[in-house]
Amino acid sequence: MSKPSLPQGTRDFGPEVVRKRQYILNTIRSTFELYGFQPLETPAMENLDTLMGKYGEEGDKLIFKILNNGLSDAKNSEKAKAAFEKVLSGKNDKDLTERALKYDLTIPFARYVAMNHQTLTLPFKRYQIQPVWRADRPQKGRYREFYQCDADVVGSNGLLNEVELSAIYWQVFSKLGVNVEIKINSRKILAALAEACGGSDKMVDITVAIDKLDKIGLEKVKEELQTRGLDEHQIAIIAQYLAIDGTNTEKLNKLKELVGSLPTGAIGIEELEFVISQFAELVQGDQTAPSPLVVDFTLARGLNYYTGIIFEVKALGVQMGSIGGGGRYDDLTGLFGVPNIPGVGISFGVDRIYDVLEELQLFPQEVQTGTQVLFFNLGTAESKAAFSLMQQLRNNGICCELYHEQAKFDKQFKYADKKHIPFAVILGTKELENRTCMVKHLGKGEQQEVSWESLQEAVSGL
Repeated sequence: MSKPSLPQGTRDFGPEVVRKRQYILNTIRSTFELYGFQPLETPAMENLDTLMGKYGEEGDKLIFKILNNGLSDAKNSEKAKAAFEKVLSGKNDKDLTERALKYDLTIPFARYVAMNHQTLTLPFKRYQIQPVWRADRPQKGRYREFYQCDADVVGSNGLLNEVELSAIYWQVFSKLGVNVEIKINSRKILAALAEACGGSDKMVDITVAIDKLDKIGLEKVKEELQTRGLDEHQIAIIAQYLAIDGTNTEKLNKLKELVGSLPTGAIGIEELEFVISQFAELVQGDQTAPSPLVVDFTLARGLNYYTGIIFEVKALGVQMGSIGGGGRYDDLTGLFGVPNIPGVGISFGVDRIYDVLEELQLFPQEVQTGTQVLFFNLGTAESKAAFSLMQQLRNNGICCELYHEQAKFDKQFKYADKKHIPFAVILGTKELENRTCMVKHLGKGEQQEVSWESLQEAVSGL
């Protein structure tokens, strides 16, 4: 029998890890709820034609396709063989696969809205926390199965949505103790850049190349642009665009000189100015500190469905890719035959956020606490009394357990230490007679004898 293993790019999560992940998820979920978002879930798999063509050529390559059932049937064997030949040549075939694991939460959400728009109260604000799958090459911070946490608003053109989504990012990462840079740009500005380079038909080529800037550097981006058919003059305009730096105000002023005369560029700049100014008023932080919302014209978000403001979040002080991203997608439901429902949303990369908190040692100590009180097992009569006391504590929200068998004190103390249990309750023959118990605070090394009636107070205030 072969040694058990996991599929590459996936992981098991033990109790300690799950508690840490729940800490992140609950922080995000509670913030979504504060801003009026409602929960939603969609299936793990979608019809293949729901997903294909929505993520750009790079994204389409990373979609996990699911084989049709019944392909081993003799009746279907010839179809299956022919279908495999098509797949090997880079084409899809419905005789082989009609479904796929969802690549993100946005497209399935758009499909949901398209199917249910007549019954939804618009604007519809939803949040979604579920796993997604990508056939990517596993590496640090990048997995084939991972959780996303999304918040989206559909049915509204108002830029206040972008402001609030920026504030959600800021509030969540402030609660988690992570210093971040919330990068912001606009696909309208990128569209204006494409127009300045000769036409909107160059938009995809430019954004796909720019989106790789952090990974391959400027010179490689120039080479890719050249292979995509842009001439030296056009590449020079893009290089000038990518070289813009300074404060947010300085960057926007320099951009006005480059594409501000174009109507699309002017609108994009105006929208960025609005979001930045409103965000500053909303968070009302230290006015002398640098704003976490930073204009970054190198930000492209290489997904075809974005049409306006786009976001990306980077954690400061760690070597990690983006831990969040999103943007406006005014015609996403139009992909499913339901046009004119504007939308905007953001996503949190939970697995990368976990890695950041782990590396920076930002998880609170209490996150590790599951059982709060361990009752030592010292005999049948003592255990019977312990059960009664435990149930009283549990009824008041205090997590506790009884050691599973009679054992030496040393063994039971080691069990409590390994499980990070802060309190031990010792109930022996003497304590049983006096209706008292010995409470040990294991972290502080302190102990006290208390009455049964005072036990809850003694183990509260963790």
